[in-house]
Amino acid sequence: MRIIIVGAGDVGTHLAKLLTRENMEISLLDENPERLRDLDANYDMLTRVGSPTSLHDLKDIGVQNVDLFIAVTPNESVNMTACLIANSLGAKRTLARIDNYEYLLPENKRFFENLGLNHLIYPEVLAAHEIEEALRTNWMRYHLVLSGGALHLCVVKVRENAKILNIQFKTGFFNHGRYRVVAIKRENETIIPRGDDQILANDLVYFVCTEQNIDFVREQAGKDKRDIKNIVFMGGTRIAQKAAQSLPEDFQIKILEANREHCYHLAEKLGNALIINADGRDMDTLREEGIADADAFIAVTENSETNIFACLAAKKLGVRKTIAEVENIDYIPMAEGLDIGTVLNKKTITASYIYQMLLNASVLNVQNLTTADAEIVEFRAKENSRITKHKIKDADLPQDVNIGAIVRAGEAILVNGETQVLPGDEVVVFCKSHIIRKLDKYFN
Repeated sequence: MRIIIVGAGDVGTHLAKLLTRENMEISLLDENPERLRDLDANYDMLTRVGSPTSLHDLKDIGVQNVDLFIAVTPNESVNMTACLIANSLGAKRTLARIDNYEYLLPENKRFFENLGLNHLIYPEVLAAHEIEEALRTNWMRYHLVLSGGALHLCVVKVRENAKILNIQFKTGFFNHGRYRVVAIKRENETIIPRGDDQILANDLVYFVCTEQNIDFVREQAGKDKRDIKNIVFMGGTRIAQKAAQSLPEDFQIKILEANREHCYHLAEKLGNALIINADGRDMDTLREEGIADADAFIAVTENSETNIFACLAAKKLGVRKTIAEVENIDYIPMAEGLDIGTVLNKKTITASYIYQMLLNASVLNVQNLTTADAEIVEFRAKENSRITKHKIKDADLPQDVNIGAIVRAGEAILVNGETQVLPGDEVVVFCKSHIIRKLDKYFN
């Protein structure tokens, strides 16, 4: 598959690197040669210096028959114009990064498709939805609904009080059929558990379960339910704005914003939030603004380091739930190690969305996990596919793969080694990122 990405900023560069691992033919275009430096030497991609809205430059990079044209520059108008030109020159599908929520409304979808804009993505809105979900399932680090609601992925940091610590998997303790541990993240290592493995205090544990067993997972992990109503945001960014607009009306929301002029803009736009002109990095300011009474602190400034250290400060002052936007992917393991809570990353959110367009018929869904170098993938097993010919224990799956559950005729079934996958089953697989394409041969 040929893909052209326009815009070698953080999102475009990350996407290009990610997709080159999938044996895609990737071309990256940007006006700034500094952003392209060394990319084609270190990654299997073609880079070109040029304008995203130049017919000459788009033809030069081969837009005429490209399978997918992605425009992710910081400028919405440039992205949309580039996609319109690419479509008119022969691109099969287009995707534009936007920052106008009106364009995403269902009644406008047909209008943009008729123009040649097949897909629109607003990463900040997706991040805001993740914040809302993180607040609702606040005892988890990450929560993902799978298979149309039949299954759930619950990612939990377990402490010394958890009931599941220091027990080897081969003892049979985990064979109760109420959840399945598909992975363990320990410091910088992602572990696919085998018989001799065990869960240790401070591990990040990945559970797959049905909805009725979510509370059982919480009890086993030693977590308490907490109501969240009082929320403090640091940074009046678009993520904060979209999150504040989507949260229930009975939430008490404060937004700390250092720029006075921006505070006036936020006050006009957000009637349900108290806007405070203050620097949230200052400990005295946090105390003065009643941070000790907050149920959650959410740092979403444009600076990853600021967000990480602000969450650490909030934790020190007694806030139990913290969320940090960490756009530098290299910082994510450090943020996890510092125990700051939920980590947001717009690049991986965007990558998961775009992955959906690149999947073959056997793959229903794939999500890139920021907390591990891994994916959670939903496959549909085809007739006579390799996965249906043996029990799971005899399927000779790659080392870095763990099947968590299947959905058969709408019913969720947690698997074990004796489980037989049948044609038509929806199969939930946890795997390391570099393995995903190798799984095609098992399900096709």
